[in-house]
Amino acid sequence: MDHQDVDTAVAEMLRVLSPHTAEDWTVPAGPLEWSCWRTAAHIGHDLLAYAGQLAAQPADAYLPFDLNVRPTASPVEVLQAVIACGGLLSSALITASPTLRAWHWGPCDPEGFAAMGVAEILLHTHDITQGLSVHWRPPAPLSAGILSRLFPDAPSGDPTQVLLWCTGRAELDGLPHRTSWTWKAARSD
Repeated sequence: MDHQDVDTAVAEMLRVLSPHTAEDWTVPAGPLEWSCWRTAAHIGHDLLAYAGQLAAQPADAYLPFDLNVRPTASPVEVLQAVIACGGLLSSALITASPTLRAWHWGPCDPEGFAAMGVAEILLHTHDITQGLSVHWRPPAPLSAGILSRLFPDAPSGDPTQVLLWCTGRAELDGLPHRTSWTWKAARSD
């Protein structure tokens, strides 16, 4: 995965959520305890954090900064913040050498940060759409890319359904519901 996948995921998020910015974003985002508003702000936070990691290349921790979205920001403004943070991650990915490693619970390559960014965007957009009662599922090609990079042991099947199962958001025939999970972003190679 790369910067183009991040850009595609941000565009898809905007396509799906922009028509619903006048709705009540204080409702819970699907199964999360967070509101739709807070979940969208969280997407921006993670995208900014990943961009910062790529730029500074710390070896053993996250950088000591956070995104602060003003509590008075409207859903439109929160989405604009996510666009900005997605652009920063995309730019950091464009300039990052494939051999670069930065910390995410171990050494992580640019492809891993791209996959995590796309995962955060798509999974939390899914959560927000559930909260807003909008029927939407993450696109299969991006879901397949996330699975390939972050969930190498994922079972076969429809990539979107498998991704939602891997992250505890859906059932998968014959397998127990997941209540906890981690993705494998760090690579020692």
